[in-house]
Amino acid sequence: MSIPKEPRQLMINIMYLVLMALLALNVSAEVMNAFQTLDEGNENSIATVNEQMDATIKGVESILEDPSKAKFKPITPVITEVKSISSEFSSYVDELRDQLIDMSGNNNGEVDEDDFKMDHGMRTVRGKKNKDVTTRLLVLGEDGAGGEPGAGEDLKAKVIETRQRLIDAYSNLLNEHGKEMDLSAEEITQKIASVATNMPFNIDDEAWQEAGRENWSDFKFGHMPVAAVLPLMSQMKSDLKVSEANIVNDLVSLVGGKTIEFDKFFPVFNADKSYVIGGEQIKAKVSVGSYSSSLDPGNIDLRVNGQRLRVNADGTADYTITGSGAGPKTINTSVAVTNPLTGEVQRGEGKFTYEVGQRSVAVSADKMNVFYIGVDNPLTVSAAGVASGDVRVNISGAASRKSGSGSKFVVTGNSVGEATVNVTAKGQQLGSFPFRVKRIPDPVPMVGNSKGGTIRSNVFKSQAGLYAKLEAFDFEAKCNIVGYELVYVPKRADAVPSVNVGGPFSGTSKQLVQRAKPGDIYYANNIKAKCPGDPVSRPIGTMVFKIN
Repeated sequence: MSIPKEPRQLMINIMYLVLMALLALNVSAEVMNAFQTLDEGNENSIATVNEQMDATIKGVESILEDPSKAKFKPITPVITEVKSISSEFSSYVDELRDQLIDMSGNNNGEVDEDDFKMDHGMRTVRGKKNKDVTTRLLVLGEDGAGGEPGAGEDLKAKVIETRQRLIDAYSNLLNEHGKEMDLSAEEITQKIASVATNMPFNIDDEAWQEAGRENWSDFKFGHMPVAAVLPLMSQMKSDLKVSEANIVNDLVSLVGGKTIEFDKFFPVFNADKSYVIGGEQIKAKVSVGSYSSSLDPGNIDLRVNGQRLRVNADGTADYTITGSGAGPKTINTSVAVTNPLTGEVQRGEGKFTYEVGQRSVAVSADKMNVFYIGVDNPLTVSAAGVASGDVRVNISGAASRKSGSGSKFVVTGNSVGEATVNVTAKGQQLGSFPFRVKRIPDPVPMVGNSKGGTIRSNVFKSQAGLYAKLEAFDFEAKCNIVGYELVYVPKRADAVPSVNVGGPFSGTSKQLVQRAKPGDIYYANNIKAKCPGDPVSRPIGTMVFKIN
């Protein structure tokens, strides 16, 4: 981009850059603290699932002591393998988290107290607002040069690998021992397909492409603060823990046959996201921790904020949240499971915390603070939290949109007045911005490099005529001289007028110019010009030349 020479335009450009920087940095402490709350909530959910899963595994080990259950013993090493696979991935993610925390803190190679600080009574990561560290480590690579892919692509590969290992461990068990466990070939095929289909631990490999980003890592972590990346990572661990629990629960149900045993139950709220902009939706699956497929959905009472949900055949219920207001929000969940054999009811409670943000949008005419008639007016629209491909711009009033998409648009002024730029995304109104629409400013009549005054006769005779110059106007536009009256006043003689059509001296005017000698005066009166967008010509003044 060329640097404008006109001071006023340079100031406009600088102010726009500052505004963009402020929008990018204007993340409130409340939002940062909400990210930490989300991260802690994910870790607490993982701990709860671990506790329930340990109790479930302990129970199945007790059942397998019965000699009549010997055919189910191959399940035990598979459960151990599944837990090992999950633990390996969690350790890998924890190492990445520690690296982020340290690099954004004192960067001494280890996580210590200097990497944290007290903020509003909370112990928080010192570099929680740092966006460079996340981009450098996870997107560009530690050197920040982008020559090698960042750790985010390794993380993506690790997710894909870990997911496949879990599916393989489960599939191998059923393919090798399923018939011994009284499963038909059809049941084996259905169970294997179900595990792969319902596993929440996965990579969305379409969203980043639809958003036009370089890769999954850039879409997921690019220019994200550390505080926002940490809950994204713990959510991956949580999704894996749920997947691990689902596999273990399914294996346990094989051992238990039709017997339903109850320990403790808790609601699991598995949402597709935990941060939304007002008007967006969170879609979630609500289910029972340690759920057994032998449970009748009619014996499950799942509630969100007291509202009872319809339970599907697989023991889950669908729930949708529409973000409204702003700031952190908490949903209370509860579950009550009735034992059909004894009538005993077991209850559990939980919470889900999410954050609702507000979109901010900035609209700036790139070259001037108005739209001009007759020229292409470039327009930049930046909406925080919205993919550029989702931004829609409509112009009403004295201008119209000519072309453009993403964040760059071209606007054409139609008539003098006011135009309104309306910005939407996915059907939501982001803002309306008024702009003045003006015609191109009056050009200045020129002869050579002169605007009038004293001029040498030989210089004046060498000029081709008048032309119109647009000064301090940062557009590619040209105005043309339509005509003027040239009056020649010889020294001590009567004036001689001539009408000139167009800018160049022609006919009588050209002859009069060639008669110039010291002491003569020339007047260019009623000069008219026409600029792009002008329906008719406009007067632009008078010129006077004194010959010396």
